[in-house]
Amino acid sequence: MKKIYIVLFLPLLLFSKVHYAKLEPYDSVTIKSAVSGLVMKVDLDAEGRMIVSKRVVHIDDKMDKIALRDAKESKVFLEEMLKINKTIATGLQKSFQRKQGYYQRVSKLSSTSKTQKDNAYSAFVAAKTQYLSTQEKIISLKKQILDTKNRIVQLQDTIAKKSIVLKERYLYRLMVREGDYVVPGSPLAKIEDLSRAKLVLFLDADEIENIEQKAVYLDDKKTAYHIDKVWKSTDEKFVSSYRSEIYLPAPKERFSRLMKVEIK
Repeated sequence: MKKIYIVLFLPLLLFSKVHYAKLEPYDSVTIKSAVSGLVMKVDLDAEGRMIVSKRVVHIDDKMDKIALRDAKESKVFLEEMLKINKTIATGLQKSFQRKQGYYQRVSKLSSTSKTQKDNAYSAFVAAKTQYLSTQEKIISLKKQILDTKNRIVQLQDTIAKKSIVLKERYLYRLMVREGDYVVPGSPLAKIEDLSRAKLVLFLDADEIENIEQKAVYLDDKKTAYHIDKVWKSTDEKFVSSYRSEIYLPAPKERFSRLMKVEIK
């Protein structure tokens, strides 16, 4: 009796790895202080809100504003002094040129005594010295004005950095309180960009092969999304995996929802 062998050819089933990722804001940034000072005011009510335009942290800038006022006044005084000295220099230049011309004329005359020639030379040298001294003062005043302008810019920059003003940003958390003293590098606030969302995945080497040709499934539904960014080297924490990101539109509801992700 012949034995009959039935061979069943089963299709090769390919299984993709299942990942779970939290729907995160597109970006998150910690604002750090660029200056030192005492924290005067913190708007705690602004936490957890989208800020259109508002100051949320104010660092003491009273002395900076006084210094700025004084610097601006000093600049006005210096500019007035410069204007006066320029007028003086114009008159001294004319006097110096006349005395120079007179000395040049009398020095060639044999009928002029040595005393007259010496007196003419002394008057010429004195006028020239006075003119050059005024020119030197003008240069010094210009330098002082330039330094004062730089001081004004620095003070304006310092004052601006002592007010943390957010515009069209989501304030996740304030990291200082009134009465705190901060130094450069102290964390002040954490803000998030909610204009779109992202999913962070850690994929194995075989998963990122031909990644451009693979479809993204979210919660078991095929989507038109794709992997937007893949790191070239493995992650510091997940040493055998590559960090990857998928960018999505901002959700209508809240962020932080856990989503099932498959790449196949």
